[in-house]
Amino acid sequence: MATDSEDVFARVRRELSPVFDSSGDSHVSQVTLDEARADLARAISRITHGALSEKFGPLVGTITETTVVSVLKDLESNLYRAKGDFTLVAQELIDRAVTKRKKK
Repeated sequence: MATDSEDVFARVRRELSPVFDSSGDSHVSQVTLDEARADLARAISRITHGALSEKFGPLVGTITETTVVSVLKDLESNLYRAKGDFTLVAQELIDRAVTKRKKK
């Protein structure tokens, strides 16, 4: 548990401390999507382990963490595809609306 909290504090310090790039400008580093996904999965895993480990066994937290990561990755890919589909449909509707107005 101590290493988890040490990792969290080290990451917070790293994220909040300014990073200097080659031009001398400073900016705060951003959390990557993988780090955010892993943090969320870890938090859900801890909650699940605390609530369900006595009934379903000690591995429920580990299984939950891997399941949450895979579900989040699938959700992200589905959302990316849905965004592309929505963009195509919206563009088609706009094209049809513009061409109908020109004909009249």
